[in-house]
Amino acid sequence: MFIVNYMLTIVFILLSVAYVTLLERSVLGYIQLRKGPNSVGFLGLLQPFSDGIKLFFKEQLFPFKSNYIIYYFSPIFMLLLSFSLWLLYPYVVNVFNFNYGFLFFMCCTGMGVYGVMLSGWSSNSNYALLGGLRSVAQTISYEVSMSIIMMCFVLFVFSFNFMDFMIYQGYVWFCLFSFPLLFSWMSSILAETNRAPFDFAEGESELVSGFNVEYSSGGFAFIFLSEYMNIIFMSMLTVIMFLGCDLYSIFFYLKITFIIFWFIWVRGTLPRFRYDKLMYLTWKMFLPLSLNYFLFFVSILLMMLLSN
Repeated sequence: MFIVNYMLTIVFILLSVAYVTLLERSVLGYIQLRKGPNSVGFLGLLQPFSDGIKLFFKEQLFPFKSNYIIYYFSPIFMLLLSFSLWLLYPYVVNVFNFNYGFLFFMCCTGMGVYGVMLSGWSSNSNYALLGGLRSVAQTISYEVSMSIIMMCFVLFVFSFNFMDFMIYQGYVWFCLFSFPLLFSWMSSILAETNRAPFDFAEGESELVSGFNVEYSSGGFAFIFLSEYMNIIFMSMLTVIMFLGCDLYSIFFYLKITFIIFWFIWVRGTLPRFRYDKLMYLTWKMFLPLSLNYFLFFVSILLMMLLSN
């Protein structure tokens, strides 16, 4: 039952990735005062399948001087990590229950750096290597403040289980008394998923296409799927941590859709940051903010414990 349930989840996630790409292309089209995809199928609904078939039927090429075993396997590694994240999906009917969900999430996101780094290095291309190095520095830097923000809320719930967040947000959402942390978290997840305006790993203007410049066909499709699965998961995590986590309600999924729309909206409206400003933002702004909040929450809990 567990395996069937997980496989169904993966099928639906892959379908949602397909339609998130369609949503992105349509929204970006309207932002730029043009039509998005609207020819293939009714209102362009078959466009993602057309693109997927085209990608997987193209010839798989590899650079002659690349380390081709790592070159082939790093996109698969990235995809498997994204799949394993979805083990954490908080089912209302507990088909399986993950008591240490947050710790598992931190392990998976920490490992995600290696996929980008290895795909950049194994291509044996200067542009790909530079993109990979940028991504490693960026992801590790933003993981620090992101993990501290998560620990702030773990302190409230006293649990690493996502289901407990639904119980503790029954009366008040966590975002209402930690609004600055919400903004810091939203910026951090943009950097973690390599999205605009923090998409330095794929800087087209200076790195051709960044770490994935040498990938085509299935390898590129795997990297693409991995990136969008991470976006959907981060959107779900934002709703779980800040916006109520009301799993019994349709609003849970509407809120996830809104956060995904926000990812696309940011891409369509904001220009890319300068790299030194990106690093300044996390080390000088987000890290002190999250640390201060963490100490504040710890002191409140200690006062409550002492008063009891």
